[in-house]
Amino acid sequence: MMSPLDVLKVDNRYARLPEVFYSRVEPQPLSQARLFHVNREFAHALGLSDALLEHDDFRAVCAGERPLPGGQTLAAAYSGHQFGVWAGALGDGRAHLLGELCTPGGRWEWQLKGSGHTPYSRMGDGRAVLRSSLREYLASEAMAGLGIPTTRALAIVVSPDPVYRETTETAAIVSRLSPSFVRFGTFEHVARTPEHLLALLDHVVEDFYPECCAAEDDVDARALCFLDQLVARTAQLMVDWMSVGFCHGVMNTDNMSVLGLTLDYGPFGFMDGFRADHICNHSDTEGRYAWNRQPTMAHWNLYRLGAGLLGLGVTQEALRDVLDTFGPRFQEAWKMRMTAKLGLLSWQEGDQALVDAWWQLLHSQRADFTLSFRHLATAPEAPEAFLAGFEAPEAARQWLGDYRARLARDARPVAQRRDAMNAVNPLYVLRNHLAQQAITAAQQGDAGETERLLMLLRKPFVEHENAAGYAAPAPAWARDLQLSCSS
Repeated sequence: MMSPLDVLKVDNRYARLPEVFYSRVEPQPLSQARLFHVNREFAHALGLSDALLEHDDFRAVCAGERPLPGGQTLAAAYSGHQFGVWAGALGDGRAHLLGELCTPGGRWEWQLKGSGHTPYSRMGDGRAVLRSSLREYLASEAMAGLGIPTTRALAIVVSPDPVYRETTETAAIVSRLSPSFVRFGTFEHVARTPEHLLALLDHVVEDFYPECCAAEDDVDARALCFLDQLVARTAQLMVDWMSVGFCHGVMNTDNMSVLGLTLDYGPFGFMDGFRADHICNHSDTEGRYAWNRQPTMAHWNLYRLGAGLLGLGVTQEALRDVLDTFGPRFQEAWKMRMTAKLGLLSWQEGDQALVDAWWQLLHSQRADFTLSFRHLATAPEAPEAFLAGFEAPEAARQWLGDYRARLARDARPVAQRRDAMNAVNPLYVLRNHLAQQAITAAQQGDAGETERLLMLLRKPFVEHENAAGYAAPAPAWARDLQLSCSS
């Protein structure tokens, strides 16, 4: 009998690379697996029908019980630097790439995460717990709603199978989709073998950087064009992250996407009370991946990828010239973003001092990151809600006076400025305590809180009715949470 999945158009571009890039291995299904949630809005954008999503074959594919029709299942190999130290060979230790969906919404590789042992599992069990799986499921959609490049979530499957972490938890598998899961560490993996390095470069350029294909007969030019575009995308991604208070937590080279996407949601966090040196990962004892160090670490990671391109004959001087554009690109994009978030028409002389004072004010008073920006839209005319967010409102009032004076130089209509600011300063982000509420409900089999959160996070700039609690500051118990790599 024909399955509705048989009508899907499936390709396997990654599987056509040399086998040094992967191992062919099947998932290990969970027992009593049930579909906990399907991201229907995203699925419909891909042209997937409700009939397909509700068919048991879809659940079975998401649970690793059957292959994707037409797909070639594999686990990807890569290497990387972890916390600044070369870790050598790594790879998908708990993930399986099923194939690539060719849809009206683009080409998307379909990967299961938490689907069992692979040759790269090392000492791991190949599983993912419901807690971390749901956090990734929600976070990827929250980032998409914010307009930040990211992998996407299609579905999550749960099981009573035990998984042993800090405590005994239950298992889950996330179906996550991306145009590509190639990482900085994939290039590091084959840096010593030029023929494989060239095959990877061609795969990435031909499929995702067509503007670099003009240099078809010039490997150096293709490699430098690719690196130049990746530097630009990565600099913009850092601006995107930091401007909403997002901390990735584990910016190792094996967790950095060559497409400039947010990849691998582990101990991430959206800041509540602002600290410039906020650390969201309790394993990051030295603060390597603190909020304010993320651009520096992204640049460092780009240098590791760039070093791998030396195997293609690219000179160190040419690589350095491209890599050192990161700082100016980040600074220019950061100025543009801050101009928009503060409701200014353009960046003017003296604005840096105003912005520096703003960050100092937020940092010294641990003011709520999201609400401070959101309330700033109405603060010049009605400062009560804004000032209430500061322990020492007089300091905030003084800064607000300087801000009012700066706005007066623009002579911008108030309603126009407010609308523009509210379009870039979200009201809803995936705060840790909101994610925990959804996790607690999910552990009881209730997907209602997951659905409610997704509804808000898909449109985070618009105020929703009866949702004030989702825009409130974090409760005291959640303000200083740090998370582990298992969460």
